[in-house]
Amino acid sequence: MKNPIEALNKIFDSRIRLGVMSVLIVNDSISFNELKQLLELTDGNLASHLNTLEQAQYLKVYKAFIGKKTNTTYSITELGRHAFKAHLDALEKMIKGV
Repeated sequence: MKNPIEALNKIFDSRIRLGVMSVLIVNDSISFNELKQLLELTDGNLASHLNTLEQAQYLKVYKAFIGKKTNTTYSITELGRHAFKAHLDALEKMIKGV
């Protein structure tokens, strides 16, 4: 019997990273504060998970100023889109095959 979890992407093991990618895949971009409110996370917790996704090159970070305040927004990369869709496909196959 083939290992049913072999094709799953370990980066998406975290429910927070799964949530971030789910939001990004259906939005062109989203701000840090919008993500924080939507996923009900602390600054540090969200920043840690965003950093992991950025290191994997699954998202792009855009920093700008609105007045004197920084505004950080995120968007999904093509690599991130491909990896996330592959992960979802693997989940679906696992559910159907087990």
